[in-house]
Formats: sequence, C-alpha cells, structure tokens
Amino acid sequence: MQTKENKEILIAPSVLSADFSRLGEEVKNVCDAGCDYVHIDVMDGHFVPNLTMGPMIVKSIAKASSKPLDIHLMVKNVPFFVELFAPLKPAFMSVHIEEVQHLHRIIWQIKDLGIKAGVVLNPHTNEQDLEYILPDVDLVLLMSVDPGFSGQSFIPSSLKKLENLKNLRDRLNPNCILEIDGGVSDKNITALKNAGIDMVVAGSYIFGSNDYKQAIQSLR
Repeated sequence: MQTKENKEILIAPSVLSADFSRLGEEVKNVCDAGCDYVHIDVMDGHFVPNLTMGPMIVKSIAKASSKPLDIHLMVKNVPFFVELFAPLKPAFMSVHIEEVQHLHRIIWQIKDLGIKAGVVLNPHTNEQDLEYILPDVDLVLLMSVDPGFSGQSFIPSSLKKLENLKNLRDRLNPNCILEIDGGVSDKNITALKNAGIDMVVAGSYIFGSNDYKQAIQSLR
C-alpha cells in the first residue's frame, strides 16, 4: 500500500515540446511510454506572447491520446476559453490567478462542467494568495519558469515556494494535487519529490529524449 511519502509521481508530458509535424504519433507514443496525463498549454498571444493551439488541434490530440488531458489556460477572457474547451472533457482545466478577477466563479464554472478545476501561479505570485480559494480547487499548478515558451531553466526558488504551498495544502485541502511546470528533469525531480510534489509537467526533457519510456521512468 502506497503512502503519500512513497507514492509514484504523476507524469504529464507537455505537447508544446512535441514535433507538431507528427503530433498524433507523438501523443500516442508518449501515452504508450507510460505517462499519466497529456498536458496541453493553451496560449492566446495576449496573456503570454506565444500563440499555441485551439480546440480543433486539442480535439485531435484527445483522439490520439489514451490518457486524460490536463489543460492549462494561459489566456485572457478566461470564461470564453473555459466554455470553448469544456466539450473535450479534460480531466483538469487550470486558470491563472493573475488573470481572473472573480476566481471562485470561474472555479465553480469549471467544476459544474464536470471537470476538475486548477489554479496556476506564475513564479512571482505569492502562494499565500491561494489561502481563500484552496479549499475549492482540485489542483494547484506552480510555474517554475515564466510561462509562454518551452525549454527554459528551472527557477530554484520554486522549491521553497512548493514547500510552503504543501504546508498550506495539507492544512486546508489535503486532497488537492500539487503540480509543477518548467525545467523539470532527472536533475531536480528528487528535490521536487522531497518538497512535496504530486505531479510534474515535463516537455523538452521527455520529447527531446531518444526514449520516452526511459525518460518517464527516470522521473518516477
């Protein structure tokens, strides 16, 4: 029987780092390699400078994937995008605390659609800002790089932030999943696990490897 201390970390490869010329094959391969979720970064070119994928591409990813989707919305006009992607029935849909004025309303909009709701913190955002919303969310995603582009280096202060967030989570909502995204690799995975992480997003570390299965296993 697994305890919180010895349970396996959940792995969510980010398709932002996949080869888009053969996206369906890439998604199938990473699912076959043993990931737990497929992470989708939706960027609108306004909240972050990059522009990624709309619902038609994500629908194709969903068809190719044998694992549930984990959608991260890096967008303005959040309610519009929640409704746009809700028909794809992802396991998680996460929104940025920095963008949403009425966060409780958005969280319950997502949950009422039958989707688990998450909140995302940029590297500069204080984890204590979550205190009054944490009891209502299913997942908190910490950005350990500035959002918008894959392949960035891990920000070391994210470890202390994760430790603080874990203490807050354990007090207010022990069932909430803690996820981190940005610069995750075999070099920092042990420190992340020791700090309390439940789930990691890994893009270039997995899709840039020659063996997806070995890369995923090395993170476990």
